[in-house]
Amino acid sequence: MNQRFYSLDVFRGATVCLMILVNNPGSWAHIYPPLRHASWHGITPTDLVFPFFLFAVGNALAFVMPRLQAGGSNVFWRKVITRSLLIFLIGLFLTWWPFVKWTDAGLVFKPWEYLDDKGNLQGVRILGVLARIAICYFFASIIIYYGKTRLAFYIGLVLLLLYWALCFLLGDQSNPFSMTGWFGNDIDKSVLGVAHMYKVDGVPFDPEGIMSTLPAIVQVILGYMVGDYIQKKGKSFEMVSGLFVAGVAFMITGYCWDLLFPINKQIWTSSYVICTTGMAMTIIATMIYFIELKNTRGWLSKFFDVFGKNALFVFALSSFLLKGFGLIRLYKYTNEKGSPQQVNPWNWLYHDVLRHIPGDPRIGSLFYALCVITFMWFICWWMDRKKIYVKV
Repeated sequence: MNQRFYSLDVFRGATVCLMILVNNPGSWAHIYPPLRHASWHGITPTDLVFPFFLFAVGNALAFVMPRLQAGGSNVFWRKVITRSLLIFLIGLFLTWWPFVKWTDAGLVFKPWEYLDDKGNLQGVRILGVLARIAICYFFASIIIYYGKTRLAFYIGLVLLLLYWALCFLLGDQSNPFSMTGWFGNDIDKSVLGVAHMYKVDGVPFDPEGIMSTLPAIVQVILGYMVGDYIQKKGKSFEMVSGLFVAGVAFMITGYCWDLLFPINKQIWTSSYVICTTGMAMTIIATMIYFIELKNTRGWLSKFFDVFGKNALFVFALSSFLLKGFGLIRLYKYTNEKGSPQQVNPWNWLYHDVLRHIPGDPRIGSLFYALCVITFMWFICWWMDRKKIYVKV
């Protein structure tokens, strides 16, 4: 049964919308707590964005996989390798973009590796959000294509348990789940190199590192299984209730596992995968109930739907514009910490208008993020009107 589920487009669009919201505050110094990542262990609404997107990738894969299987191995490998490479290379392009940077001497080319003012080796970050999506999509597709649903589930379970064991056995025994004690750091430094890793307060640590990608692959597999279940059961109350109950069970399991293996987005713990998957399942079940069964389609669902139709494109575009406009210097000012900052066409609205809103400075910062969302929405709305859908 191949039915169209409008609610899955809305879920994907809402996820991308929240992703743009949390990535574009007016000021990183003025953000409401729910729009920040958890400091380490724990979870906030912001920590749901990335796993929900991976989960949505798995959902979409469930609708595509039958065509890939029907086309045979040659079609499967060509499609999966091409898509994975494109997403990965787009991610690498965006981390390097705009290829130049401002220095005292003016605009200079940003090389693959370079020494900063303190003599530390820096470079272009290799991994990131899009790179993780590409890698997870690639391996999840292979596991599902050759293992089918049942074996894919068991492989996913083994990956989650294996990752737990590796964190505990190979990490610093005094605190294996800390940023400095996590075993994946040494692997990232050896394979990627410190210059190409993300830095947290100057400390090399990549939240999209190599080893934490293992459990993230399972997020896509579980998303696929839910998408497959939805298709097979069809639009029925039985399907919705079963999905909702399963989601609650996943959340309970995740929080129980948290007692031994803390829920943590930064190292993408197995308990984090199970818990966020459960949350995604309950939300999707609720959306299907109201949107598909009750046919409740108001302005909010239509608002998110246009984001969902060009999800990867609009996410990439927001990053492209943010970095591109950052090269255009309008004038300089001194921030609250006494550091010189540049005003450019991207942050001008916040600096000259919204940050002057009376009261809590977080209000202006949030309003700016909402303005970015509105701007991106109009682009997506225009593309939808013109039937322009960028598929990778």
